[in-house]
Amino acid sequence: MLAYFLLLLPLSTQVAGALDKTFGVAPDLVSKYVPMNGKWKCLDGSKEIPWELVNDDSCDCADGSDEPGTGACPDTFFYCHNKGHIGASIPSSRVRDGICEPQCCDGSDERPGVCKNVCEEVGEAHQKKNAAEMKLRKTLLQGSKIRSTYIAFAHKEKKRLEERTAALEKEIQAKEIEVQQLKNTAERTESFDAAVLEHKKQSPLYLNVIDHHNALEYLQSEVERYRKAEKKLGEILDTLRRGYNPNYQDMAVLEAVRGWEKHADLPHINDVGKEGEAAEEEKKEKPPAATTIDGEVWTEEMLQKELKALIKTDFDSLLVEDDEYHRSNEVPEENRKSSVLFDVTSYLPDFAVGYYDQLKDGLVSLFGSAPEASTKAKATKAREAFNKADEELRQLQTDKQQSEREAAKIFDVKHFGAEGAWKKLDNTCIEYDDGDYIYETCFFKESKQKPKGSGITQSLGNFESWNPSPDVEPGTPEYYSKQVYKHGSRCWNGPERNVIFILTCGTENTITSVQELEKCEYQFTGTTPALCLPVTESNTNNKSRQEL
Repeated sequence: MLAYFLLLLPLSTQVAGALDKTFGVAPDLVSKYVPMNGKWKCLDGSKEIPWELVNDDSCDCADGSDEPGTGACPDTFFYCHNKGHIGASIPSSRVRDGICEPQCCDGSDERPGVCKNVCEEVGEAHQKKNAAEMKLRKTLLQGSKIRSTYIAFAHKEKKRLEERTAALEKEIQAKEIEVQQLKNTAERTESFDAAVLEHKKQSPLYLNVIDHHNALEYLQSEVERYRKAEKKLGEILDTLRRGYNPNYQDMAVLEAVRGWEKHADLPHINDVGKEGEAAEEEKKEKPPAATTIDGEVWTEEMLQKELKALIKTDFDSLLVEDDEYHRSNEVPEENRKSSVLFDVTSYLPDFAVGYYDQLKDGLVSLFGSAPEASTKAKATKAREAFNKADEELRQLQTDKQQSEREAAKIFDVKHFGAEGAWKKLDNTCIEYDDGDYIYETCFFKESKQKPKGSGITQSLGNFESWNPSPDVEPGTPEYYSKQVYKHGSRCWNGPERNVIFILTCGTENTITSVQELEKCEYQFTGTTPALCLPVTESNTNNKSRQEL
């Protein structure tokens, strides 16, 4: 064994002696590997050794600086120049170990021929990766600037909604006062009007009319009952007429059939063979029955129509109209037009009418009577004014609640994000053309499939949530990288249409692809500046240095 080692020793010494003295030296240290009078000083200054002992595969310096290109000294580093790529340092213990280190793409860490020089390929791939990262960095920078405008919009929108809410609150307070005043006026007017109306309803004429109305209503119900009974009886007799056998000579049945045919004005059925002709005769339309009353011809249809109208008559309103008719004919036209006291209400706002009525009543009682205005009309006008104001109040309250809800959602992590970056995109619509269809998504509203030619637009789902995965925390970039649109129109003989929208950072809001992964289950991919988080220069440089 010793003889074998001694045979290899000259070869090892020869190879070591053939190494360049600066082999494995980092570029920033090459200037320190220069002999002085055939001598060289260790980098730690501890001693001076012959120049030929550098890179001789024998550790002579305490710091191991005399063996930069071999693995003779522990805790030292070997530098790979990697021409065509980026130089790198590896521990010297990995030099000449028979393993091609990926950091040394030129193969210089091993003896010639052991490792292939792949620096050109590695360098090209690295350049492409750097170019892609630079492009991504540029996209991030540009996208984050756009995102900052989205955030600014959210703050402005929050302020606008808060101001609107405050303004609505003031309007509501003023409207509540107005509504209460109008309600008091309406109730006071209606109370007086009801008392007057009750008195008028005790008149003999009104009571007689009510008796007639009740009689008509009872007669109508009786007529309807007899009509149904006659129809049922007719169906029974018609069945008998069509189904009896005349050969049995049952005179009772025959008389019943003939009596029914005469009553119903039907042709006599002599035998079964003439049934078709009889049926055709029965199909012939007969003119409707008519009755002449006071020279006017009334049909059953006219009677039914007029009867319904009479029964549904609002007799209270009719009584008031009759009273107004008589009053308008009793009061001279010139008197009714000349009284400014009673016409001035048309120039007053609704809430002031009640106070004016009180003042007017006092003046009338003091100076004498005036033409009595219609209490029904006054009550109706007061109630209409109250209803209108009350409806306006409810609308103001609804608008305020809506404004408050919208403001609360702007900086909610489960809606538009903690910074409100997504508020700008609310109901923003983007499209994708795949040749056959136009796919559209309106953020936070609905996704659709629209045919380019004739056809029906299909709903692919309405916005339901962000990323629903239980492993994803709301507010994180992963949470906002996925939107779910569900419960679209149902596929033919299939489930409802749904969409998963996968989003990444980009300088534009766009759909980049559409796939139907399963039947009626679609996956959209797209980009948006809302996902471009701010990138600091220091973070970017640190990342680059780590990769190098």
